[in-house]
Formats: sequence, C-alpha cells, structure tokens
Amino acid sequence: MAGLVASESIVVPDKMLESSGINVVQAEVTKVDAANKSVLVSGGKEFKYDKLILATGSSSFIPPIEGNDLEGVMTLRGLDDAEKIKSYIADKNPKNIVLIGAGFISMEIATLIAEHMPAQFNITVIELMERPLPLMLDKDMSDSVQAYLEGKGLTILTGEKVEKLTGQDGKVTGVTLASGKKLDAGMVFMNVGVRPNIGLAKDIGLEMARFGIKVNPFQETSDPDIMAVGDCVEKINFITQKPTPGQLRGPAVMQGRIAAKRLAGIDVEFPGVVDAGGCKMFDMTITATGLTEENAAKEGIETICAVVDSRSKHGMIPGMKPWKIKLVFDKKTEKLIGGQIVSHAIAPAREIDAVTAFILGGKTIPELTTFTSACNPDISSEPSAEPITVAAEQALMKSRKG
Repeated sequence: MAGLVASESIVVPDKMLESSGINVVQAEVTKVDAANKSVLVSGGKEFKYDKLILATGSSSFIPPIEGNDLEGVMTLRGLDDAEKIKSYIADKNPKNIVLIGAGFISMEIATLIAEHMPAQFNITVIELMERPLPLMLDKDMSDSVQAYLEGKGLTILTGEKVEKLTGQDGKVTGVTLASGKKLDAGMVFMNVGVRPNIGLAKDIGLEMARFGIKVNPFQETSDPDIMAVGDCVEKINFITQKPTPGQLRGPAVMQGRIAAKRLAGIDVEFPGVVDAGGCKMFDMTITATGLTEENAAKEGIETICAVVDSRSKHGMIPGMKPWKIKLVFDKKTEKLIGGQIVSHAIAPAREIDAVTAFILGGKTIPELTTFTSACNPDISSEPSAEPITVAAEQALMKSRKG
C-alpha cells in the first residue's frame, strides 16, 4: 500500500508450486461431499480426496454502524483491499482520513500513510478503549507510544465510540462520535477485528467451537479425513488453556506444518498460542507476547510486573537508542506469562522472541535472574544491565517483599 513492494512479490507464484508437483486450480469450492470424499468447484469439476485440508481464513468484521456501506469506507485484510485503498487515495485524494480501532493494523496503516505521504492528510485514529494497541500493551507502556505518534502529527482519540458515518451522494464525508463530536472524513478505515470463514465447514457438518472450527492438537476436525488450519479454527491459549481466536500469521503457519507432518505420519501437537506479534510505526517498533497485566487480571491471575528502561548499545557507543521492556509474572507460580517491548530500534524488539521461549518453557522469576544474552557494545546493553535479567531481579524483590 505504501508502494514499497510489488503485489506479485507478496504471493507465492503458481509456477513455484507447480514445479514442486502441486496441481494449482483457481476456482471457488461450491460443495464438499464428505460422504463420497469429493470436492466440487465452480465450472463443475470434481476432485476426489483421501484427506482434505480447510484453510479458509477469516474476513474483516464490519460493525453494524450506520453508514458502513458508503463509498470510501475501507477494511484491510488482503492484497485486493490494499490495491483498492491505494487506488482510492490516488484518485480521490481524501484530505481527512479516519481510522476506527487502534489495533496494530490501523496503526500501521495510519503511520504508513503519514510517513510516505507527509503533510498530505489529516489522520485521526479513534479507539473505544483508553489507549492505542489495547490488546498488545498495558497503559503504562502505551502512553509513550501515543505521545510519540501524536508528536508525529497523528490525532489519537481514546475512550470514544463511533455512533455513525455520514455521507453525501453515497460517499463518506464524516464520522459522528457518541460524545457528540463530529469529524470530517473523506476516507474511513474500519479495522476492529476479523471473523473466521466457516460457512463451508458448517455446510459439511463439521463440529464448530466458539471461535471457529473445532480441531484436535493434530489439526483434525470431527471428520477424521478433514483437517483445518489457520484463522478459520479455534485455538487454545497456552497460558490459560482456554479457547481463543489466535488469528495471527505465526500460528497459521505452524498449524499448516503440523497438518503436513500428521499426513506424513509424524505426530507433533499444536502447543497453543501466546499471541506473539509486533508492528512498526515510523521509527518505533512494538512487540508483545503472552498476557498483558490487564488481561491476566481478567483471568483472575494476580501478577508481579517489572518495567525496565534499556538501550540498544552500550551507553558509550554513538547511536544508542532507548527501549523499554515490561515482564508480567504469575504471582502464585512465579512463571513468566507475558512481555511487552517499546523500542526506537528494531533489533531490541526481537528480544520478545526470547520472552516467548521463556513462557513456553515455563521459566520462573528466579530462573530468569540467571539469564545472560550474547553481548557486544554495538548490539546490546551492558551485561550488567541486561533488561530481562534486571526485570527478573526487580520481580524477585517484589515477590519476596510480598
């Protein structure tokens, strides 16, 4: 959408698949006959199967807000959406752009437009909750993000609910908030979540769960010869062991590999999701994994938290950039259950992967006080200031006092 990559570079070319012996058919599946183990596609062609894998993904959820069908109201879920957005901006040149929802998709769209088309638009983000990136960050971490983005020229309205969209001649012209505030808008983005595409699975008669198709740890559905992977299936949260949507790219890729291994006779179970993710906005990178302090409280988990300010290089090295990490521990078990990073350099944000590994490994506060990372003055903070270790030390002191 920002013009940084060509559309053809985003998808896997058919020739690459075909050279691996894969038959590529571009057609819509109209029916799956599970009794006869066949798939019918548009055009009337039929394919027999021994095993079938559903990877039907998800679609953007458009809330039932008055005016959501006006021209200029957009969602972003795939390549077609991105091309549509790019064309609309080029053709209509909307001066005022409003984004509903301050999740990572909205925030990345807002910052991409602002960064690559500077001073061309007035950009406003509206969020129902009291902070941007509410599913990724607690407020003590998101406050600095909001201040940074507002300093870059974005307007971020939190604690506001969209009442309706207004228009003229079928085109969106404004946004009315429940508070009575009215905003001009020549283009509106709605990015408030997605819903699994489960229509085909329902037609087959597969068992459904709260957040999608029900599958076992090997990605098998209620029909032993049909598997399902990705956004269309319900997942289990690794920490709470409760059902969750888990609609991120990483789990989808992992589930596809697990399904392939199962077909090859190798049994590897899906471990559950920790919802690890990240986004980049201007020169700031935000990553998060596991439970936030707020979400842990909603699950009835009492926590110990530690926030540490760190730096991308040793303090004496020119070009050092600040970053901050927050770790969330279960007070009862002392296990690490979440982490958040806000960084002005990209490399430190990848330390979230170590946090994820520690969560999956069940590491505790005392164990993390002995963690050491690969250190070099140009690529990390001083060994004595390793942020995960320092955070664990702080949490240890809190746990022993309490």
